[in-house]
Amino acid sequence: MGLIRAVPSFRRPIARLEPVIGAERYARLLSAAAEFRAGFAGRTVWNVNSTAVGGGVAEMLQVLVGYVEDLGVAIRWLVIHGDADFFAITKRVHNGIHGHGNAAGLGAAEADHYTRVLAANAVELLERVQPGDIVLLHDPQTAGLAAPLVEAGALVLWRCHIGADTTNEATEATWAFLRPHVTVAYGWVFSRRAYVPPWLPSEQVWIIPPSIDPFAAKNQELDQESVRAILATIGVVDDVSATGGPGRFVRRDGQAGRVERPASVVADGLPGPRDDLLVQVSRWDRLKDMDGVLRAYAGHVAADRTSYLALVGPSVADVADDPEGAAVYGECLLRWRSLPPAVRSRTLLVTLPLDDVDENAAMVNALQRHASIVTQKSLAEGFGLTVAEAMWKGRPVIGSAVGGINDQIAPGTGVLLPDPTDLPAFGAAVRALLQDPEQRARMGAAARAHVRAKFVSDLHLLRYADAFAAIVASAGRAPAGQ
Repeated sequence: MGLIRAVPSFRRPIARLEPVIGAERYARLLSAAAEFRAGFAGRTVWNVNSTAVGGGVAEMLQVLVGYVEDLGVAIRWLVIHGDADFFAITKRVHNGIHGHGNAAGLGAAEADHYTRVLAANAVELLERVQPGDIVLLHDPQTAGLAAPLVEAGALVLWRCHIGADTTNEATEATWAFLRPHVTVAYGWVFSRRAYVPPWLPSEQVWIIPPSIDPFAAKNQELDQESVRAILATIGVVDDVSATGGPGRFVRRDGQAGRVERPASVVADGLPGPRDDLLVQVSRWDRLKDMDGVLRAYAGHVAADRTSYLALVGPSVADVADDPEGAAVYGECLLRWRSLPPAVRSRTLLVTLPLDDVDENAAMVNALQRHASIVTQKSLAEGFGLTVAEAMWKGRPVIGSAVGGINDQIAPGTGVLLPDPTDLPAFGAAVRALLQDPEQRARMGAAARAHVRAKFVSDLHLLRYADAFAAIVASAGRAPAGQ
C-alpha cells in the first residue's frame, strides 16, 4: 500500500453560483478561467494536505477542486501519510504557529523524523507530478515536501491556513523549525497579512481568505422539516413530532442523501424543538476552547434554565492528523460529569460520525440552522470558517476577537469578544441575545449578506488564479526564497 492517497473529486457545476453572486461577479470568474486555461495548457494543479476529512481545509478542497474541474482546469488532490510521531510533531508545530504550547521541544530529532516521513512521501508524489505543474502544499504537515518538488521542476506554493496576530517565543521557535522547508517555495499564501513571517519576500505572498460554498452539504438550504428530521435522527433534540423519516439533503455528486446515522450524545436531558440552543461546532482542539464554553455556560448562562448548550465535534477516532482530539474530548467529558445536575441536564457533548463526509456536513448544517446562537470562543484561530458558515444560515455568532474571526464578524453581524478568557463577558453576551429575538434576527440577516459579499467561492478562486499566474510567469527565475 502506498503512502500517497488520491482523493476522489466530484465536478461541481460552476453555473450554480451565478444566482448567488450575481451576473457581474460570475462573468468575471468565467473570463478569468478562460484566460487561465489558455496560459496553463498542459499543466496540472496538485493540492497536497494531510487529511481528506475532519477539518476546514479538507472541506474547502472538496468544493474548490470540484469547481475548478468544471471550469476545465486539470486539478488533483492528494493526501500524505504519516505515523503517530509525525502527527504529534506537526500538532506541536500547529499550536506553536498559533503562539501556544512549548515549541522548545522541536529539536534535531523531531526535525529528522519530520524530514524522513516527508521524504518518503515525496518519492511517490514525484511519480505523479510533472515539471511545470503547480503544487499547492497545505499547512505545516506538507512544508517539507517543497524542496524535493522544486528540485524536480514543480512550481510550489505553500498555503498556511493558520497563524497568530502577534509573535512570541513559541511562534518564533516554530517558524525557525519550518523556515528551511518553507523558503524554497516559489510563493506563499496566508489567510491574513498579520500571519506572514517578516522574512518572506512580500512580492511573492498572497492573502487569500477561505470561503464557503452555498451548495455544499454543510451550507445548502434545508427546509424546517428536514432540519427537525436530522436533529431527531442524530439524537440532539427531543422532537416526537419529527416523524417524517430521515432528513434529506443533496450530496456533492448531486445525488440525494439521507441522514441515517446517529451521533454519540452525552446528555442527561435534551432540548425540545422550541427551546433556545447555543451551539459551538469545532474540532476537539484546546485552542477552540470547548471546555471554556462549557465553564462559561455553566457559570454565567445556565441559571436562567431557559436554554441548552451543545458542544459539537467530530468523532475523535476519525481525525488522523489531530492526536490531541481524544484527550480534549475526555477533558470536556470530565468537566461535564462534574457539573451540578441542574446544569448538566442542559448541556450536551455531541460527536458526529465521519463515516460519510456529506452526511456529517448535513448534520452540522441542521445544528447551525436550528441554533438560536452559534459561538466560536477560540483562544486562537487561523480563520475559523465555522463562523461564516453559521452567518450564511442567518445565525448571530458570538466569537472571540482573534485571528480571522475579526475579519468575518463585521459590526451589526454578530458579537466580538475582546478577551476570549473573560467568561462573564461571554455569558453576558449570550444572555443579551437570548433575551432579544428581534436583535438576533437583525444580526442574522446582516450576517448572511456580509458572507455573500466577502466569503463565497468565486472570490477564493479568482485570488488563486492571480497567484498561479504569477508563479507561472516567474518559472524562469529562481524560487523567491532563494
